Amino acid sequence: MKITFFTHSTYTLEIHKFLLLVDPFFSDNPILKNDSLLFDKCMNFFKKVDYILLTHAHYDHVLDTEFFAKKFESLVISNYEISNYFENKGLKTYGMNYGSFISFPFGKLKYVWSAHSSVFNDGTYGGNPGGFLLHTDQGNIYLSGDTSLTYEMKLIPKFGNLKISILPIGGIYTMDVEEAIIASDFLQCKKVLGVHYDTFETIQINKKEAKNKFSENKKELFLPKMGETIWI
Repeated sequence: MKITFFTHSTYTLEIHKFLLLVDPFFSDNPILKNDSLLFDKCMNFFKKVDYILLTHAHYDHVLDTEFFAKKFESLVISNYEISNYFENKGLKTYGMNYGSFISFPFGKLKYVWSAHSSVFNDGTYGGNPGGFLLHTDQGNIYLSGDTSLTYEMKLIPKFGNLKISILPIGGIYTMDVEEAIIASDFLQCKKVLGVHYDTFETIQINKKEAKNKFSENKKELFLPKMGETIWI
């Protein structure tokens, strides 16, 4: 499985022939909007998008959903309210809530708890914020979405061992680095891809220090450059 990181909490998962795009945030992204070459480089990456996974309704996670879904006829997967919101805009959607695993051609997904909030920029209620537990024949991944540290994370490894967890580390609105290390203990997962940092001034981090803190706890923190791919 390939994970390609772009910026903020936007990344893709390539599982066999399927490409999943998570929380697309490009067009008003502070890192990209004043750099047309960098923006074009990101856009040129996409030859197809089979599925779009949305963790919650905040604009920095759903902003470019319509663009990608209409261009590639992608299936949008999210909670019930977000799915209905985009279905009313003419997109193909699959709504779920906290509950059982649901099977898709790429594997199976379980929508799981996150401690956050969820509302669209136009004030529409975005349902319960969440993350995804993804089980595939290439390994299991926890996509936490925006969240603080919660005891519910201890339930995740009861469904199967994780190859990697994708956790926010910028603080203020989500966990910070120290809390993400505790989360990785709860998750029994030694490999973490850090997201939701550096995009805005309020969530700047010291990347070298963050990696060192994970290393001191015998864990590995991945902070790939924009467009960089890691294999798991």
